[in-house]
Amino acid sequence: MKKRMFFMLLIVAALIGALGFFKFRQVKVAMAQGASFQPPPEAVTTTVARQEEWPTGVSAIGTVTAVQGVNVSADLPGIVEKISFESGRMVRAGQVLVKLDTSQEEAQLAAAQSQNNLARLNLERMRGLRESGVISQSDYDRSTAEAQQGEARVGEIRATIQRKTIRAPFSGLLGIRQVNLGQYLNGGAPIVPLQSLRPVYANFAVPQQEVGRLRTGAIVRLKAQGTDVEATGRITAVDSVVDEATRNVQVQATFDNADGRLRPGMYVEAQVAMGAAQAVVTLPTSAVSYAPYGDSIFVVEDVKGPDGKTFRGVRQQFVKLGGSRGDQVAVVSGLKPGEEVVTSGVFKLRNGAAVRVNNQIQPQNNPTPRPEDS
Repeated sequence: MKKRMFFMLLIVAALIGALGFFKFRQVKVAMAQGASFQPPPEAVTTTVARQEEWPTGVSAIGTVTAVQGVNVSADLPGIVEKISFESGRMVRAGQVLVKLDTSQEEAQLAAAQSQNNLARLNLERMRGLRESGVISQSDYDRSTAEAQQGEARVGEIRATIQRKTIRAPFSGLLGIRQVNLGQYLNGGAPIVPLQSLRPVYANFAVPQQEVGRLRTGAIVRLKAQGTDVEATGRITAVDSVVDEATRNVQVQATFDNADGRLRPGMYVEAQVAMGAAQAVVTLPTSAVSYAPYGDSIFVVEDVKGPDGKTFRGVRQQFVKLGGSRGDQVAVVSGLKPGEEVVTSGVFKLRNGAAVRVNNQIQPQNNPTPRPEDS
């Protein structure tokens, strides 16, 4: 009995040993296969980095303003008797725009002139009587004062009549008329906007660290967003204070605007030139992987795998970025011209990953893009 039990235990131990050895060989093979496993290559697009000359400057967003711009308004209350302009037309300085009813003032003027004439005649009589010694000096002075008051009254009424004839204060372009014939206007009521368009200003803000490089007379290139309007002007003024809230400085540039296409209130992009062009390596912005610890790109090159074989892979390279222009970004350091760089799919890559290049569809790489919905 004992002998039989011993043989049974020996057989079970041999079976367990055989199973363990078989599993050990399976695990060893699996580990070997895992160590040599190469994930399938990722599909990416690439571009060859190239060096370009970029003008050094500052980009800013600004607004067009008129050198002179007002809402022409009524100086005194009255009823509109005559409108002498059409909306949207050019006018000259001094041109009559609106005439208010002055019938009451004209009647007052006739009465005042009559009183003034009588006062002058009395003064002439008083002068003769004073020379004859018939009247006192005080009577003559009173007549002189009455004559002067009459002249002042006539001048006052004439000034009122002139103020009810509203003229263009300067040459410019009229807006849309805001009054009608027979309408009663209060003092200060708007009549029509008037803007001087040749030249115009563009006001924009730049960071305080750029103020030291700004110079009066520097060239400014301007583009009105959403249009094909472009213009070139020069800086004419830099504000003397820095905005405490934004730490920006207001800059004013002047543009001839000979064609009158720049209008006050336009939203524009301004580019201030600041010296000679700078040589930079350019890439599409989609090629950069932005991260708090540093911006990086993936350079495509031949990579040697664990098995010693060479395959097409990527190397992660940290870079220092400069300014941007449209779809492009400037790389200041970390990249050489001629290197092949991944332009799309960087979010799924890691250092040493295998890639498959397919450049049938490329991301945008235009320094002056024009979006369809702009």
